[in-house]
Amino acid sequence: MKIDIWSDIACPFCYIGKRNLELALKDFESEDGVEIVFHSFQLDPNAKKEGKKDSVEQLAGKYGSTIEQAQQMIDRVVSMAKDVGLNYNYDAIINTNTLDAHRLTHYAKKFNKDREIVEELFKAHFIEGLDIGDIDVLANLGNRVGMDSEEIVKVLKSDEFNSEVDTDKYMATQYEISSVPFFIFNNKYAISGAQPPQAFLETLKTASE
Repeated sequence: MKIDIWSDIACPFCYIGKRNLELALKDFESEDGVEIVFHSFQLDPNAKKEGKKDSVEQLAGKYGSTIEQAQQMIDRVVSMAKDVGLNYNYDAIINTNTLDAHRLTHYAKKFNKDREIVEELFKAHFIEGLDIGDIDVLANLGNRVGMDSEEIVKVLKSDEFNSEVDTDKYMATQYEISSVPFFIFNNKYAISGAQPPQAFLETLKTASE
């Protein structure tokens, strides 16, 4: 079983969707035979690297809503996250460009550490309030999962893995993926969005059959 996942580290539903899939896998009898491959998707590829803590204002501007409406949206997302054991800290979130975070994920694949680093990136962004656009922060996150922080800095200061990110984005257009998270099971069955664990479990069973 292969599951391809398109997601962005800055996407709150992507972390929730990832956790819901993991919950479903715990109830899937063939979990050990499941390969998960993460693919890059950028909700805002033009975002500045200089991170800012302005989630409510940014959200209001994006959707043309009031600050109060934007706060209600955030509260709903925080509640959804809490339902799966994730304590989002929206006041601390630093909005930044996620390109280097995606490049780090591709680099981590060389060491079979991509699933671990994706978890650390999400946690750093939504819970710890770390700047995932900062190379030193990314190097420290890589170090958490056993990667060499100095090598990470060298890689991210080069143009390595830019093409891999671009390839993922191109694949997303071919699959007509316009929003994330997006999950494809065995190149045949798809789930869009942060669906509940039961939806993932049913798709897992269908795909395995």
